[in-house]
Parts: sequence; C-alpha cells; structure tokens
Amino acid sequence: MLTPANLSPLPRAEAPRDCPLCPRLMAFRDGLRIEHPSWWNAPVPAFGDPQAWLAIVGLAPGKHGANRTGRPFTGDYAGDLLYATLAKYALSEGTYAAERGDGLKLSGAIILNAVKCLPPANKPEPAEIATCRPFLEESLAQLPTVRVIIALGQIAHYAAARALGLKPGATKFSHAAEHVAADGRILLSSYHCSRYNQNTKRLDAAMFEAVFERAMFLKRPA
Repeated sequence: MLTPANLSPLPRAEAPRDCPLCPRLMAFRDGLRIEHPSWWNAPVPAFGDPQAWLAIVGLAPGKHGANRTGRPFTGDYAGDLLYATLAKYALSEGTYAAERGDGLKLSGAIILNAVKCLPPANKPEPAEIATCRPFLEESLAQLPTVRVIIALGQIAHYAAARALGLKPGATKFSHAAEHVAADGRILLSSYHCSRYNQNTKRLDAAMFEAVFERAMFLKRPA
C-alpha cells in the first residue's frame, strides 16, 4: 500500500496514512473513503526536491485535487497556475498533466501544506492547524538548503511564520509581504492561487509570478 512516507522526499516528516490526531478530519476522511474508494483520501505528503532552495506552503489538500490524487495541488484549478509558474521559472522538469503519475519532477523547489488532511469546506479549525504544525516544522528542519518560503494564503502564511519562529503579531499577511526569520530564511506571501481568488481577480498570473520573481532574486547570495 502506498503511504505518505513512501511517496515523500521527506519520509520522517510525514503523518501516517490513518493519522488520528484530528477527529473531525479523520471522520471526514473515513467518509470519503467509503464514497470514493479509489481516491487517495489520506494525509498528502510533500512533493519536490529534498535539496530545494524554495519551499512553497499551501493551505491543505483540495477535495478533487490533492485529496484525490495524493500530490499537492494536483488535479485542481489552483494547481494549473502553480505548476505553470514553476515551469516558467525552471523549477520543474516534465509536463504537468494533473495526475500523480504524470512524471513531473520539481528542481530546486518543494511543496508542503500547513494542514495535511482535507478539511470540510477547505476550512481547517485553529486547533487542527496547530496540531499539524509539527509536521511542517519537521519538514522545514529537514530542508537545510531552503532559503525562501512562499506561503499561499493567510492560513499558510501564519502557519509558516510560526514554524519559522516569527511572531504572528509582527508578521502581518498581505500579498507580496516579506519577513526574515532569525536563521535568515525569508518568508514571502501570496494570495492563494485558488479558483475563487483567480475568478474574482484578487489574484492574476502577473501578481503570482511577481512573488516568484522576488523569490528568484532573493535566492542570489548577498
């Protein structure tokens, strides 16, 4: 059986397939396993390059995206923009075809999530975000070459800030916000590339790409 650990570039940072830590998320997952037995329906592992300089932190798996396919941002509308942007900046190899078996690889980048399991209505509760944070912290601890973290959306922003040891009150979220952690790693933030944000024009491709342009600049040695 495939598990989060044996699919992940960071196996020691993954939740078990039947993670029991969040009862509400566990119950939701169990119901979906009955309704859609061919879906992944488990905590979604990290995807990408374990030697990455860039980490991208999303909110949580999408119901018809990562929760179905088992790979972050794969198979949903948000993934179309994210993976197109990664390709534009030479952070991926191969062609994104919206399925885990498409052969796509990331180079220099890795994708993580603030919450590893699908939350109802895409809205994790604060306790669930806090419960999942040790997995994010361990993932970042296992990525010593990461210099820049791009957080997608407010929840991911504050989860990443806490994981980096930044005080949320002094680390306000806004699109293109930039904060430096004590260890020198840089947190950049973007509006989430969700269908809603794109359809309402809160975020467009140019705005999203500008954040990655900044990350590419910050990659350079001081």
